[in-house]
Amino acid sequence: MELGLVGLGKMGGNMRERIRRAGHTVVGYDRNPDLADVHSLEELVGKLKGPRVVWVMVPAGAATQSTIDELSELLSPGDVVVDGGNSRWTDDEKHAAELSEKGIGFVDCGVSGGVWGLENGYALMYGGDAENVAKVQPIFDALKPEGDFGSVHAGKVGAGHFAKMVHNGIEYAMMQAYAEGWELLEKVDSVTDVREVFRSWQEGTVIRSWLLDLAVNALDEDEHLDRLRGYAQDSGEGRWTVEAAIDNAVPLPAITASLFARFASRQDDSPQMKMIAALRNQFGGHAVESKK
Repeated sequence: MELGLVGLGKMGGNMRERIRRAGHTVVGYDRNPDLADVHSLEELVGKLKGPRVVWVMVPAGAATQSTIDELSELLSPGDVVVDGGNSRWTDDEKHAAELSEKGIGFVDCGVSGGVWGLENGYALMYGGDAENVAKVQPIFDALKPEGDFGSVHAGKVGAGHFAKMVHNGIEYAMMQAYAEGWELLEKVDSVTDVREVFRSWQEGTVIRSWLLDLAVNALDEDEHLDRLRGYAQDSGEGRWTVEAAIDNAVPLPAITASLFARFASRQDDSPQMKMIAALRNQFGGHAVESKK
C-alpha cells in the first residue's frame, strides 16, 4: 500500500526504511528538506491515491495539533490519520472528533523500539475503530517484530497511547530499580567487579531483560559511568501515568517514586535537604554544612 509519513527523525526515518523494505510505498515529509521526499504536506497528500493513510511522527502537543489541523484541510472523507507520536490519550479523543466532522478517520498508535526498531521491529499499541485500523493494518504488519506478538489493537481511540504511557511508566520503575542496585553494588568494597555482576544476571535470572542487556552495554562503554552526569530528563509520559493513577485511584508507588527520583537528579543543591538539615540542627543540635 501507499503511506504518507510526516516526521523523519530518528524514529520516523527508520520506520520509513522498514516499511519500504516490506514492499510498501512511503512518501515522507519533514521540515528538514535533506530528509524529505516532498516539500509540503500538500505535495505529500497529492502523491497518494485514495483512500489515503497519513502517519504523523512529530512531537506531542502543538506540533501534532498543527499537523493534524493542516491535514484536515487537505484530506478527503474516507482517509485516515495515524498519530504515532507520544501524544496524551486525551488529545487523541479531541483529534478524532475534529477529523470525524470531515469524514476522516483517526487511529492513535503508541510505538516502542527506539533506534533498534529498524532491525528488530517496533512494538505497536493502537486504538480506534476496526474499520480505520484495517486500512492501516499492512503498515502495522510491516513495522511489528517477527512472530506472533508485538502488535495489539488495544481498544477504542486513545487506548494505544494510554497503553504506551503505562508501558513507559513501567519502564521508569524498571530503570530505577537497576540504577539503585548498581549504585549499591558500586558503593561496597567487597564487590570488585560490578559490571560482571550485571553481566552474570543476563542468563538464568528472573531479572534478565533487554534493559539489563542495555545496562551491560553502557557499562562496557564506560565501566563506572564516570563520563556521565547524574541527570535524567523525563518525556512526560511518566507524569501522565501518575496523573492517570490519581484520577483512577490506582496506587503506583514504584512508578511514582521513579519519576520523583528523576526530579531529584536535577537539583545540585536540594532545597528539601536544606530544610531537613536545618530541622535536625534545631531539635538535636546536629551539625550543618555551610556553602563553600
